[in-house]
Amino acid sequence: MDGVIVDNHIYHVKAWAVFCQKHSIPFDENSFRAKFFGKNNQDIFSELINRRLSNEQIEMLGEEKELIYRNIYKDFIAPVNGLIPFLENLKAARIKTAIATSAPTSNLDFVLDHLKIRYLFNVIVDASMVTKGKPNPEIYTTAAKMINVDPKDCLVFEDSISGIQSAHNAGMQVIALVTTHKPEELPETYLQVNDFTELSENLFIG
Repeated sequence: MDGVIVDNHIYHVKAWAVFCQKHSIPFDENSFRAKFFGKNNQDIFSELINRRLSNEQIEMLGEEKELIYRNIYKDFIAPVNGLIPFLENLKAARIKTAIATSAPTSNLDFVLDHLKIRYLFNVIVDASMVTKGKPNPEIYTTAAKMINVDPKDCLVFEDSISGIQSAHNAGMQVIALVTTHKPEELPETYLQVNDFTELSENLFIG
């Protein structure tokens, strides 16, 4: 979702900067993006705080950060260019679609409800539905199982390094969106695009 449905990485960066400043945690944008983007809050906080945290502590800290993010982003939220027509074409062609995101449910609802696009997806999988974060393939294999499609027949749209690795580990092809990282920073994928306007309407459904 993040970096694919919405180009929101800069707002997450700002939120993490505010959170880290509040908690006196050193923060460097470049190293943070490379190390943590695409991962879930449990994996991020365990390494960021550098001490053992309970699930309750992680959930509390995570929601604190995500509330900062939603307050910063709410007036700017918009779909990635070409996303909605692309999804509408897939739906018209009866191609199954799923969201597989490391985001918490609160952020997922925030995006889908603001953009009013929930109806365009057959299945939605978020961080609460898996136990292992990206680059583990669990989130993608879970989504594939829920839409009853073999992983080798799935095509993933990803923006993060760990997300691309997760999809590859699931045995899926990947199209990378260059929204969060520079093209040269990303692992090799089937294709790289800036947004969905660069995809031919006939590329998948023609």
